[in-house]
Amino acid sequence: MSIAVLLADDQQLVRAGFRSLLQRDRGIAVIGEASTGDEAVRAARTMRPDVVLMDIRMPGMDGITATRQIVADQRLSGCRVIILTTFETDEYVFAALAAGASGFLTKEVDPTGLRQAVRVVAAGEALLSPSVTRRVVAQFAHRPVPPTDDGGVRLAVLTDRERAVLRLVAAGLSNDEIARELFISPLTAKTHITRAIAKLGVRDRVQLVILAYETGLVRPGESAATE
Repeated sequence: MSIAVLLADDQQLVRAGFRSLLQRDRGIAVIGEASTGDEAVRAARTMRPDVVLMDIRMPGMDGITATRQIVADQRLSGCRVIILTTFETDEYVFAALAAGASGFLTKEVDPTGLRQAVRVVAAGEALLSPSVTRRVVAQFAHRPVPPTDDGGVRLAVLTDRERAVLRLVAAGLSNDEIARELFISPLTAKTHITRAIAKLGVRDRVQLVILAYETGLVRPGESAATE
């Protein structure tokens, strides 16, 4: 069964280029396009895609708001959003991830990377590699999200080991790196991450990183070394 993709970008040439690249993979089908955020939300609700490639800057409703509406729609629980951005100049990546996006791509992504990203996100994983995590944290460190008052309460459901793993996830470490840091196996590290996602009620690894900063467990510039 093919992965159904919706393309949301105000540039027709960009959509055409992504359509051409994606449809070279027989396991991916582009089922629709949208040129505004409003169209993207309506198309998502009608077509029920597995993945939406969402540009941030669009006329009318912006991509962040559109992402938030799609993620919040219970009828679209199986739909995941990948943000398209020119990372070096776009100031809204963190907000987009906080809105519920499962990751982001630069528009300069190579064909193989584009198709792999769609497959990763469609499989329920987050498109947030360790290097990308570090870039996000570095880019937005000068304007962190203030910790929420209920941060301690939200994290109280985690074991000490799960909290330690969460700190390392937020620092951008891969499962293998977390395993070496904590002297556990990569599979055990993955299990802790999966349990933390379930306990905290977040969608994926991306949201774990966001939550770690929102609750004050990790602060920009702070070492993530385990205690």
